[in-house]
Amino acid sequence: MTINLLDLDAAALTAFFADQGEKPFRARQVLRWLHRFGQADFSAMTDIARSLREKLEVLTVVQPPPVIADRLADDGTRKFLFDVGGGNAVEAVFIPEEERGTLCISTQAGCALDCSFCATGKQGFNRNLTVAEIIGQLWQARHALGAWPEHPANGERLISNVVLMGMGEPLANLDNTVRALRLMLDDNAYGLSRRRVTVSTSGLVPAMDRLRDECPVALAVSLHAPSDALRDELVPINRKYPLRALLAACQRYLERAPRDFITFEYVMLDGVNDSDAHAGELLALTREVPCKFNLIPFNPFPGSPYRRSPATRVRRFAEILLAGGVVTTTRRTRGDDIAAACGQLAGQVRDRTQRSRRSFVLELVPQGARA
Repeated sequence: MTINLLDLDAAALTAFFADQGEKPFRARQVLRWLHRFGQADFSAMTDIARSLREKLEVLTVVQPPPVIADRLADDGTRKFLFDVGGGNAVEAVFIPEEERGTLCISTQAGCALDCSFCATGKQGFNRNLTVAEIIGQLWQARHALGAWPEHPANGERLISNVVLMGMGEPLANLDNTVRALRLMLDDNAYGLSRRRVTVSTSGLVPAMDRLRDECPVALAVSLHAPSDALRDELVPINRKYPLRALLAACQRYLERAPRDFITFEYVMLDGVNDSDAHAGELLALTREVPCKFNLIPFNPFPGSPYRRSPATRVRRFAEILLAGGVVTTTRRTRGDDIAAACGQLAGQVRDRTQRSRRSFVLELVPQGARA
């Protein structure tokens, strides 16, 4: 069977070369060619023996997910659509800012968690992405942006930050997510700092503990409500891992996190979770957890029952949190004109759960379950 080298992190690549009777340094060489320089042509890997290059031509491929659409917004945000086969396509978004460039990537084709305000969740779920499909989004984006070392005018760090906040729940695809993270952090590959790679989760508590133990990076938690009753409605996984269990997991994560705080993401829904009382409840709820809040204006999508909180209400909400001593930011909406804003990524998913998949969701998250 032909092996896709983009599926292999350093440990797996070292094992592959050992099986071929090659020394471990070959893995480091190939990692650099693949991920530091974005090279897919074995003949160009000039410091590798010709016999080994010929062997790689026979046994392996370098196959990222193909780009099937590349759209540029008026504000410079750029959205990529990747073909991951079987009628599925996933999205990634590059967000340029003055001091950094952030790439938001996907980890699943669809999402099974069915958060009520998220366009991706409304499409259903097909499958987890492979390591090659996750890291391949970064690989392809760097090519599209010219963000490789051989393009000094653009700089090697055009993509300085990566957030796993695109389609899917990263911690529901933990094994492949961790392998992709290790490639992002590897000095022979992308060499990103743990502080500049962020995983977003809706609150899969056991997987949060595993991430802490196996590959701790910056963590963002999709909170969105200050009580179990409301969060059960907005984020159904809360029925299995309620707030008490989630916040305890956040405390454990901080023991090994590269940052000394957890980011709580909070989408602002008009008349649902945006009152002064809600802000006060949030302060009480998170009092023991070092954190910052990122308030997210809701981005509407067809069929959604929610409205965006007015700007004045968002400001008032932020003022209450700030007065309570919690660092609070409001996310600036980017890429609206190409549906690239937070919560709008939808791609194309052949839903194997048939979206009447309530039985599937209830099997994953039993009604009334408590961790």
